[in-house]
Amino acid sequence: MQSYLLKGGLIVNEGEIFHADILIEDSFISKIDKNISHPNAKEINVEGLTILPGVIDDQVHFREPGFPNKANIGSEASAAVAGGVTTFMEMPNTNPPALTQELLQQKYDIAAQSAMANYSFFMGTSNDNIEEVLKTNPKNVCGVKIFMGSSTGNMLVDNEATLKNIFSKVDMLITAHCEDEQTVRNNLASALEQYGDNIPANQHPIIRSDIGCYKSTNMAFQLAKEYNTRFHVLHISTAIETALMSNEKLTKDKRITSEVCVHHLHFSEKDYARLGHLIKCNPAIKFESDREALWTALLDDRLDIIATDHAPHTWNEKQQIYTKAPSGLPLVQHSLVMMLNYVKLGKITIEKVVEKMCHAPAICFNIEKRGFIREGYKADLAIVDLNNEWKIQKDNILYKCGWSPLEGETMHSKVIHTFVSGQPALLNGQLQTSVRGERLTFERN
Repeated sequence: MQSYLLKGGLIVNEGEIFHADILIEDSFISKIDKNISHPNAKEINVEGLTILPGVIDDQVHFREPGFPNKANIGSEASAAVAGGVTTFMEMPNTNPPALTQELLQQKYDIAAQSAMANYSFFMGTSNDNIEEVLKTNPKNVCGVKIFMGSSTGNMLVDNEATLKNIFSKVDMLITAHCEDEQTVRNNLASALEQYGDNIPANQHPIIRSDIGCYKSTNMAFQLAKEYNTRFHVLHISTAIETALMSNEKLTKDKRITSEVCVHHLHFSEKDYARLGHLIKCNPAIKFESDREALWTALLDDRLDIIATDHAPHTWNEKQQIYTKAPSGLPLVQHSLVMMLNYVKLGKITIEKVVEKMCHAPAICFNIEKRGFIREGYKADLAIVDLNNEWKIQKDNILYKCGWSPLEGETMHSKVIHTFVSGQPALLNGQLQTSVRGERLTFERN
């Protein structure tokens, strides 16, 4: 494998910012120091650029198998790499859903052939597959996923006995989508009675309300505490849920952790008038007060990780009426530059962005030798120009669905190079399509 020497970059890592060279050999970072020289390494001048650990996105939907019109693992992993995301963890609500070990392995086989980024896939749960779930290997599978609220895909787990069975028996990390199904159904019935088939998009945060989120999240927290389960709650979207979270220091031993997504930090109810169902997602983008509470909880460490819940649908699907327009929006190409925009605005520091998007996912999931710029760790790196202004528009969107709710927005930073497991997957802004990522492994008992 070709060795690389990154010369003159500004490194952001573990709360520090410093200039140093990085030598990459055999997929690993072999040396971090000033004035490194190496006769056989290909030298890349990164002066004026900032080197970050590659982003680890712990929640994406890449739609393969089953939804080739929306996306596939290859297309969305390429978009991820273009945005500085070097590692993804993908959800099980594909078609067929990953509810058996055989179906889960099929997704790993697809990724090995097509994914430019490093990868892992969640094992799915249903009301009757606990025996398959218990076969999951915690050393090479990121976690187990429960849909405690119905979302895209038919994987709702709403049986209390089943939930207790999962929380009490599964000894690896469990994640959950938490929304109370009965609350959502009652609110939808009220909206249908009021609006008929013409439910406005701005009713989505009322239908999928904060109370519905809180009831389900609180129930999951109580189960996790009762059984001492290693539990990670996904896409927190409301102010009241943040009261459940602890800002206990994140370590590999923290038992309950949480995630916030970039769209819940970026959009609010005011954006439905402009974007309609393009920003319809589950849980819903809610109110300005919720968004500000999420920012507060992120900055005081009650929220551990920033992710995307990248979930593409076709443009035509999104133009349908409320009850038919699917939930989800594509974000994985733009999450890092979105957060760097907030760095420029003074809302968050770049060190905190790196902590929440790179270090924290690695710690939370016990990922082996990734998420940090350290000697002996895999060379997963995002190299960005922090002063490179550009606009998101159709001709630079790489999602297979071909659109973004961010179209027209100006980004103030640009990803120039992305290294995936020591290989330049993006070089001078150009994808190197022959590069393939690696399957994640996990440091777990």
